[in-house]
Amino acid sequence: MSTTREWHLENAPVMSTGMLIRRPVSEVFQALVDPDITTNFWFTKSTGRLTPGATVQWTWEMYDATGNFQVKEFEQDRLLVIEWGAVGASSTTFEARFTPRSGDTTFVDITETGYAGETGDEIVNQAIGSMGGFTQMLAALKAFLEHGIVLSVVADRFPDGKPG
Repeated sequence: MSTTREWHLENAPVMSTGMLIRRPVSEVFQALVDPDITTNFWFTKSTGRLTPGATVQWTWEMYDATGNFQVKEFEQDRLLVIEWGAVGASSTTFEARFTPRSGDTTFVDITETGYAGETGDEIVNQAIGSMGGFTQMLAALKAFLEHGIVLSVVADRFPDGKPG
């Protein structure tokens, strides 16, 4: 005897992750807005810096993936709110908050909302995948800023190409 259950999402998921980076808040913020720095730990190409109201394109060459990014809010050394999505896909919004801590350290808290899909499973899987990706990016940022190490966790997540 088999039973079938139907699941429904009552609330849209919100992805949340964070990391303590042992560097001053201005340096951590700069690492995310300046593609000359960010390409060491996250994407491989960018059409420009993040500035208030900017629209840029980021590329992950190892995955043949490009996304369009629009800065919705920009508070120097405090907050970035960015809407993003792959070309032709629905977009999500991620928010990065930078909180200075004692001893020239910074806590970076990232949330993402706006997941869409045909089923609850698709939406939840997007949030789970996003959490993994942002956590890996934060770990790579930490390694780069604290130790000068280019930690290839973003590129190495899917060694055979695009996530699928």
